[in-house]
Amino acid sequence: MRKAPVFLFLTLVFLASTALSLLTGGTALPLSEVLEALLHPHDEGLVHTLVWDLRLPRLVMAMLVGASLAACGAIYQAILRNPLAEPYTLGVSGGGALGATIAIVCGIAGPGMVLLCFTGCCLSMALVMGMAAARHFTNAMLILSGVIMSFLFSSLVMFIFAVASSREVHASILWLMGSLSAQDPAFVKALAALVIPLLLGLICFSRELNVLTLGDERARHLGLDPRRAKILFFLAASLITAACVSVSGVISFVGLLVPHLMRRLLGPNHRALLPACLLAGASLLMLSDALAQLVLRPLELPVGVITGILGGTFFLVLLIRTRSWEVM
Repeated sequence: MRKAPVFLFLTLVFLASTALSLLTGGTALPLSEVLEALLHPHDEGLVHTLVWDLRLPRLVMAMLVGASLAACGAIYQAILRNPLAEPYTLGVSGGGALGATIAIVCGIAGPGMVLLCFTGCCLSMALVMGMAAARHFTNAMLILSGVIMSFLFSSLVMFIFAVASSREVHASILWLMGSLSAQDPAFVKALAALVIPLLLGLICFSRELNVLTLGDERARHLGLDPRRAKILFFLAASLITAACVSVSGVISFVGLLVPHLMRRLLGPNHRALLPACLLAGASLLMLSDALAQLVLRPLELPVGVITGILGGTFFLVLLIRTRSWEVM
């Protein structure tokens, strides 16, 4: 398929998702009042507060997290040469979940919780890298190390659930479902400062990603050190994932669904695939967050519930329509 029409469509969807996210929320606001607040950022009043202090930070957070998870999904699928790989495959979310659970049980909130969660993600990432490096950083060892760390941290989280109060368990489970609510603008700025340079760097190295998908042997013949490249890509993608998990919890399927769809539309060339994933991932999470606020208004669903339903439905339809299993 030609790339220009696809990117034009993705841009239009992105703009429509942005507008819808601004107009929806726990409180219904008229379009005229939202536009008035946007055009006069220094005014005061309830609508101004809702738009500038609540909806815009949440909107930017949805853009950053959605785009980041989608791009990281494409990166993991490239370095592991596995179309079912996604940002949480290698255990990063397990460490974050443990850090967040410990913070909730200990009554730590705000920056302290984010820092503890990010530390847990980095600990998991370091353990996975150490285990994989001991076996030449092969794809199989990376995946196996990630699965082991995921099970280990999940077991520790379950142990904490077993001894914690029901209130703390409920709060931890809500965090694990993923949420974009009550975002501090400082967290949004910190996330942007970390992930945007890394995402731009990944796009600049799209050629190396393309070479990695050919296999380690061919990559060496083309002058690329596959072990070093995998380590650098893994580090960058895992840091981005850790930052997203720290501020939004575990939001499922975005990093699996979006690269899968974009690869079907644009092919495997990462020079086009990564920018498309950024646009599509941001749009998907903004739309999912808007839907999460509308379904049971004034109650709000965790956005991970919406992305999980959408992703599960998509892959169920894909499985039903795929007939390759008949020849197995």
